[in-house]
Formats: sequence, structure tokens, C-alpha cells
Amino acid sequence: MAWKHNDRVIRVGKSWTSDDGYRHPYNWQSSWTEQNKIDFKVVWEDDPDTSYDNRFYFAKDIEKVLGDTLWVNQDGEAVIDTMTGSQGVTKGLKSNWIAQTKTTGNSLLTSTDWYVTRKAEASTAIPSAITTYRSAVRTATGTIETAINACDDLDDFKALFVVPVDSDNNRTGNAPIYDFPDEV
Repeated sequence: MAWKHNDRVIRVGKSWTSDDGYRHPYNWQSSWTEQNKIDFKVVWEDDPDTSYDNRFYFAKDIEKVLGDTLWVNQDGEAVIDTMTGSQGVTKGLKSNWIAQTKTTGNSLLTSTDWYVTRKAEASTAIPSAITTYRSAVRTATGTIETAINACDDLDDFKALFVVPVDSDNNRTGNAPIYDFPDEV
């Protein structure tokens, strides 16, 4: 929230110069009438409403799209992406979060990749706890992707981010979108 003069923030208790070059006194806010503020084009602006969740909305009440959107012109004809040579596409929430899920799963596997390399190079057995963990990461990644793809609307998708709690509101697990096994 701020006082503004022609989209420029002016501070209370400080003198300032208007666009016409006139220097206003430090006590302008307390000594001016409402008409003075109108005459000198000084307005109070509230901060924009940021009460929306930017994971799901572009702005308040403007939802992000779940599915991918193909590029078309005003005649409904495909618009070709000059970088790929094929029809352009804007990725939706599902595609973006599936990509994020794959990245997370891959990142979790990276810390134990050396066991696999050692097995291939030196035939040293991979500990069963590591094999079990790696399998659990791949399973969790697949489960999360399936849950994302099963979402029919934004409410279904938002439910994937809800952390389960017990009757005392204590956390009992991970939100489905983040339900990966603990690292070994």
C-alpha cells in the first residue's frame, strides 16, 4: 500500500517533487485536504491481491491450464514453432509437474548411481537396501505421474498437494505429489 503520484511512490514525511517540477513539503500528507490530493494527482493504492496460490493461478481467479495447449492462429490453423519445426505447444500444469516429478526421481537416484556403476565395472553386489530404495523411487515416480494424469480438473490437481493429517492435525505423511521414499 502506498501513496502514488502518476504511478511513482511518494513517501509520507518526506518532501517530493511532482512531475511539473513543484517541490511539495514533508508534511503534505497530514496538511493536505482530499481536494489537494486530487489536484496534485496523489492517490492511495492498495497492494495487488496476492492471496492466490501461484502454483495453480496466474493471478486471482485466473487458473493455469491443466493440459497442454497447441498453438493456433486466429483462423484455427497450426502455428509452427520455428525452433522445433512443429506445431508449438504451451505446456500445462500436468506436463510441467510430470517433468518436475521425473527430475525429482532422477535426483533421488543420483546419490546411489555409483552402486550401479560399481556393479557394472567390478561386479560388486549392490546392497539390498539400495536396490529396494531405487525400486521404491521408480515406483513412487510412476505413482505420482499416474495421479497427475488422472486429474480431470484443477480441484483434483490441487488435492495432490494436500498433506494428510490425523484428527489432531498432526502430519501423517507426504502430500501425494511429493510422496517419495526417504533417502537411504
